[in-house]
Amino acid sequence: MDKPAGQFIKGISLITVVYLFPLPAGAQQNSDSLLQQATLQNVVQYAINHQPLIQQSLLDEQITETLIKSKLADWYPQLDFKYNLQHNFQLQQAIIGGNVIKFGVDNTSNAQIALSQNIFNRDVLLASRTKDVVRESVKQTTTANKIDVAANVSKAFYDVLATMQQIKVADEGIVRLDRSLKDAYARYNSGIADKTDYKRATIALNNSKAAKKANEAILKAKLQYLESLINYPAGNQLNIVYDSLQMEKEMMLDTLQNPDYTKRIEYQLLTTQKKLQEADLKYNKWAYVPSVSASGAYNFNYQNDAFSKLYNQNFPNSYAGISLSVPIFQGGKRKFNIQQQELKLKRIDWDIINLRQNIRAQYAQALAAYKSNFANYQALKENVDLAKEVYDIIQLQYKAGVKTYLEVVAAETDLNTAKINYYNALYELLASRIDVEKSLGQINY
Repeated sequence: MDKPAGQFIKGISLITVVYLFPLPAGAQQNSDSLLQQATLQNVVQYAINHQPLIQQSLLDEQITETLIKSKLADWYPQLDFKYNLQHNFQLQQAIIGGNVIKFGVDNTSNAQIALSQNIFNRDVLLASRTKDVVRESVKQTTTANKIDVAANVSKAFYDVLATMQQIKVADEGIVRLDRSLKDAYARYNSGIADKTDYKRATIALNNSKAAKKANEAILKAKLQYLESLINYPAGNQLNIVYDSLQMEKEMMLDTLQNPDYTKRIEYQLLTTQKKLQEADLKYNKWAYVPSVSASGAYNFNYQNDAFSKLYNQNFPNSYAGISLSVPIFQGGKRKFNIQQQELKLKRIDWDIINLRQNIRAQYAQALAAYKSNFANYQALKENVDLAKEVYDIIQLQYKAGVKTYLEVVAAETDLNTAKINYYNALYELLASRIDVEKSLGQINY
């Protein structure tokens, strides 16, 4: 391995050690913080601050910054010092005129102070011209990761709320069924109704309790998934806080918007990638330009057969000069490299065209899902009011002896189903709004 490559790898290793070793302490500090109120905004922000993928992206930004500085350091003058001490056990000999002549002395020592300066070097020039674009690229990657995390966390949060509402509906149903069971049993004891009424009430009550327990188990799993998404400390449960009225306000969305692909982080990343590819194309074209550098050195030379007198006298020499390197023929390598970079640049242009089409398709699909969920939400919201009204009427008619208890159970089931479907529709609508906003590039962090 050549010296520059070895220094580059060594630099990468050093940067990795410097930035990665503090991670355990930082992770411990992050794990000590807890959310007092786990609102959607707080949960998303917690994920942005603690999610490992985001933290890795931030570290990548720091690593990239140090690599840029390392590359730009080659523009500065390079000063080197070398020292050598040598004892010759046998000197070189030659026969001159029939005599054996020795060349040199038994002890030599030399030191060199050398100075070099790059005047034109395409590697350093590339680093200088692309430093801002490289920084922008890694920051955009961090932004893309934050957007994905925020969208996924929001959907998981809504999924948790839907299950919580199912448990709440089950609690309300259990209260009503428990009251109905007592009424049916009292009517049975008084001889007004037979035992099938209170037995049906018992069956319905047991079913509601079983459904509640099942939803409670599902809720634990969904909470653990949400906690894993935001890297919440193990053994600490999130205290979910939400405002149903506020969420109903937030579900509204302007469906007449047109997608602007320039706002999408994916488009911005491709644009930055294109700039870097254009820089690579110029870099390969610079292969035809000579590399120029200036250098100079001062050498200390000491020679003596007696080691004790080695440094008594110096025989110095010094120089200064300019080096020029011109690659003349490389078998067409430079030409093919340029063609390769031009083709890669055209490929990125096609990537951008393909992305535009995908953005339109994504927006169309997300908007269609939102409109469908919105229509479903409106219908199911009305069903809740109708089911509540039907239940109250049948309950009164049952007490008056007009309706059977089977109809009460059916009305109770319809009411619970209507409420569960309503809340599911609400949170599906909110989740689909996230997809629409993401397709429009309106989620920014």
